[in-house]
Amino acid sequence: MRNTLKNFAMGACAILLSGNFHLASADTSSDTEILLNWAENTYPSYFPTHQVTQNIDPWIFRHYPDTGIYAGINKNDGNVYVMGGPWGDNPAIISPLTDLIAQINNSGGNGGISACNTASAPAGMTYTQSGNVVNVTTNGRCIPLPTSNGFCQIPQQSSASGISILTTSNITSSAINGITITIPGIPNPFQSLVNNFASGKHCTVNAPAESTNLIVNSDICFDITNALGSLPESIPGILTITPPITFALKDTVTSQTVADCFATDAETIYNAFTNEVWIKKDGSFEKVN
Repeated sequence: MRNTLKNFAMGACAILLSGNFHLASADTSSDTEILLNWAENTYPSYFPTHQVTQNIDPWIFRHYPDTGIYAGINKNDGNVYVMGGPWGDNPAIISPLTDLIAQINNSGGNGGISACNTASAPAGMTYTQSGNVVNVTTNGRCIPLPTSNGFCQIPQQSSASGISILTTSNITSSAINGITITIPGIPNPFQSLVNNFASGKHCTVNAPAESTNLIVNSDICFDITNALGSLPESIPGILTITPPITFALKDTVTSQTVADCFATDAETIYNAFTNEVWIKKDGSFEKVN
């Protein structure tokens, strides 16, 4: 397998993956998304700009018109193929998809999403993309609470795109387990805390074109025991604490193009070209860097 990957890279490199994520087993379609995202991130000279995955039986593939290269998987034999550019006019077999996914899982690579900067994503969080939809999951496990609620951070851009994107988070469901307040009429304050962590509106100036109309679906769970600091003892009839304390969340973040971020009701604004950040304070935006 090591020789396969070495020859793959040296022979004009191309189509596989890597990431700081411990990916759970997935079906062919999701593994293909991971593979092709890795190819785009790792070998942009062959796979420039994010392309939509196409499905024409038995092929799942992406076409890169700038280089004339096709890359994908044949569902009948489970192998990865590339065609065009240095690979010529006929599909060239690379390796079984399962072998490449296993190698990626063991090596730790970047199977991130073109429209998202996933470099600082916590271990255990998996990203896949199909068209303009990004799915983020912790695969049914609860991982330590990250310091940021931006699970699809827009990467800094090398030039000004002139595109402004407003994102809105809509919580589908949320549940906190391990801590319960049983006083009638008093809501669980920890539930409000974690809901505020996940919700909000944010706007990006000079966003990449891939962010236009992007939809990010999250199905994640966090262990927030340490994040809550020192907890009081359980109080019979009032407070029940049974660590670990976890927070499960399902939400959808939608994006829309706007004329001016500063004319929106966003809570924060980020300029993806200059790396500047503004936070709304007392009704106006205040620059913080």
